[in-house]
Amino acid sequence: MEFKIEKNKFIKDGKEIKIISGAVHYFRNMPDTWRDIFKKLKALGCNCVETYCAWNMHEKQPDVFDFSRNLDIASFIKTAGDEGLMVIVRPGPYICAEWEFGGLPWWLQVIDGMEIRCNNPAYMERFTNYLVHIFDEIRPLLCTNGGPVIMLQLENEYGYYGDDKDYLNALYKKYIELGIDVPLFTSDGTAEHNLLDGTVDGVLSTLNFGSRVEENFVEHDKLFPDMPKMCMEMWCGWFDAWGDEKHHTTSAEDYAKVVDDMLKRGSLNMYMFIGGTNFGFTSGANHYEKFAPDVTSYDYDAVLSECGDITPKYMALREVISKHVDGELPPIPENRKKKAFGKVALTQSAGFFDNLNNLSTPVFSNVPKCMEEYGQGYGYIAYTTTLTRKYNGDILFFESLGDRAQIYVNKNLVGILYVNDDKLELPITANKGDTLTILVENMGRANFGPKMMRKKGIAGRCLLGENKIHFNWNVYTLPMDNLDKVVYGKDANEPSKFYKGKFVIDEPCDTFLSTDNFKKGFVTLNGFNLGRYWEVGPQKTLYVPASLLKKGENELVIFESDGIKGKAEVEFVDTPVL
Repeated sequence: MEFKIEKNKFIKDGKEIKIISGAVHYFRNMPDTWRDIFKKLKALGCNCVETYCAWNMHEKQPDVFDFSRNLDIASFIKTAGDEGLMVIVRPGPYICAEWEFGGLPWWLQVIDGMEIRCNNPAYMERFTNYLVHIFDEIRPLLCTNGGPVIMLQLENEYGYYGDDKDYLNALYKKYIELGIDVPLFTSDGTAEHNLLDGTVDGVLSTLNFGSRVEENFVEHDKLFPDMPKMCMEMWCGWFDAWGDEKHHTTSAEDYAKVVDDMLKRGSLNMYMFIGGTNFGFTSGANHYEKFAPDVTSYDYDAVLSECGDITPKYMALREVISKHVDGELPPIPENRKKKAFGKVALTQSAGFFDNLNNLSTPVFSNVPKCMEEYGQGYGYIAYTTTLTRKYNGDILFFESLGDRAQIYVNKNLVGILYVNDDKLELPITANKGDTLTILVENMGRANFGPKMMRKKGIAGRCLLGENKIHFNWNVYTLPMDNLDKVVYGKDANEPSKFYKGKFVIDEPCDTFLSTDNFKKGFVTLNGFNLGRYWEVGPQKTLYVPASLLKKGENELVIFESDGIKGKAEVEFVDTPVL
């Protein structure tokens, strides 16, 4: 396939085309669902799929790369090509995407002299190393090498963030040096300042928006009159944060009208075609005046639902898109089977404190430091100390918390502090020799804006009584990726517990896990972290893909931090509650 840009046209094999694309993130969807998703994309009338790449998933630790399972981007691209789709890749290094730290690896934060998203030597060295590896996966699949990849993006919405043109130009040169010989592009907001700061000479400029096509192209038309017009993120919905009043939705008819308007103007990429899921501890956050961590579901009110079902929005779009393409559209594939497996009793429990030493080896620290300083990126971290005198309502004060702290005297929960609280302080009453424990949950790093580099855990001074620094702590890193070490059986009179239950099924099918009897924590199924739950909502069920279930016996483990509010049981249902 030959693909190129000639003035204001996209040319494929000598003919002008419109790119009609949908966003699908390989890392948010299980590999066994990719082909089904692509078939539904084709049946909508699309000719292309777009994906981000998640640097933080591919390089969880420096120089250790992972392209297996749902990180196998090469297989994702090949499968799309097999289904007759072109592919657009947005490799970052920053992706936003409501994804933890915007796709950047957490360990960048502990490199001396690090400044992200600029022409900083430490940053340039690390992301260049990443590009070498990710491009080794992508380069053989470029259309210039016989593959389906037609374009790659430089950075992402840089005009919202900064104005370092040396950085953008260095990134551009690095792509070329590493053998990327397909057209490159940037995507930005629609204001003049976004475009002036976020674009690169000689590189296609595209826009991101969700409505008002003509209005949003006014500045772009002035600055780039001879470029093809493309909306690289035509937002079809929005994301949810914990504590939102309800799941965000948009009108199918309104979105179909915007798509129709854009196709009259040029090309588009629907963001998202399918949102997928922030499995594990991968959800990001916004942080302006208040910290707003995203829920586990990335349903986004997308064209397909989180589990890949056809939606009314899909049907409305299919009617519109059919007018802009030649020939009859392929038939729509059936939705994948869902099943309500019913209630599962979690018959075993284990106290958090009883298992602290099973899960982690303590590190002595004169004062509490942030999570990253102990070599940890995600999960929880516990700080413990023995009090050397009596305290009677003395104030425990934190300069900064990332993000939610539960404070215990011995094993008794005496308070919870959250980064959004007006004051990060709590009165402490305790005796000499008592143990003070501070369990801090990292709820996701900001993926957008100026507070992305904010640290997690206790990220500043911790003062106790008369504004004194309290010294001598033992620190337990708790990434919660080794729950097989939890010992069950001893009943613990404390809110923070692990719960385990087993259940048997005849046929693995997609399903949804209701955690109505629980308050806050996360769930693993057969060792796979399904993600966080929190009673504040709006999300009330966790998506469980069929591929995570086994015919026969399966095992659930839940870490509940705040204490259950009913029976220790969950329920598998066939309909999500978002």
